[in-house]
Amino acid sequence: MSSAAIPPSERSRVRRRSERGRYDRESLHSILDEGLVAHVGIAVDGQPFVLPMAYARDGDRLVLHGSVASRLLRTLSSGVPACATVTLLDGLVLSRSSFHHSMNYRSAVVLGTARRIPDPDEAAAAMDALVDHVVPGRAAEVRPPDAGELRQTAVLELPIDEASVKVRTGGPNDDPGDRDLPVWAGVLPLALRAGEPVPEPDLPEGVGPSDAVRSWRRP
Repeated sequence: MSSAAIPPSERSRVRRRSERGRYDRESLHSILDEGLVAHVGIAVDGQPFVLPMAYARDGDRLVLHGSVASRLLRTLSSGVPACATVTLLDGLVLSRSSFHHSMNYRSAVVLGTARRIPDPDEAAAAMDALVDHVVPGRAAEVRPPDAGELRQTAVLELPIDEASVKVRTGGPNDDPGDRDLPVWAGVLPLALRAGEPVPEPDLPEGVGPSDAVRSWRRP
């Protein structure tokens, strides 16, 4: 689809601090491409549930997966309204007063109805997209899922056609009367980074981490 804005719906429109809201696909895609975990919310038997899930953005859809025995996945597959949120934490905003402490963040909310992908080849391709979202290039290095594993896995797609972004940047909003207090104020930046790969003890001799593992970083 076009990189133009996604017109906000009554459900997706940012209401509190509306000046932080964004509706362009570039901002939305950048958050979804950098994040690793989506919190997916639905109602199950009339009760609200929100669970963390691995996901991938594949074009203009989110790909989700889980066990066919999962109550959440079964309910998602039945066509109920769903919400997927992804949040990136960029920094701790430390003010001179407790009231004005905050966080810098980028968050995306996608609303819609998920659909199970029934075709095995399409489901396998979606699984590759999930693996490559977590570690780019990894799907080509590993054994793909076999028919039995695909039968045990529910692979779903959630269209990205009702969504919004909310972003906070900058320093603390200290009250003018607090600015002479002898208290440090500013932003403590945060970032996700990888440590040294830890090998399994039963690896065959001479098998080391691939370039995909060695070069891992988020966008």
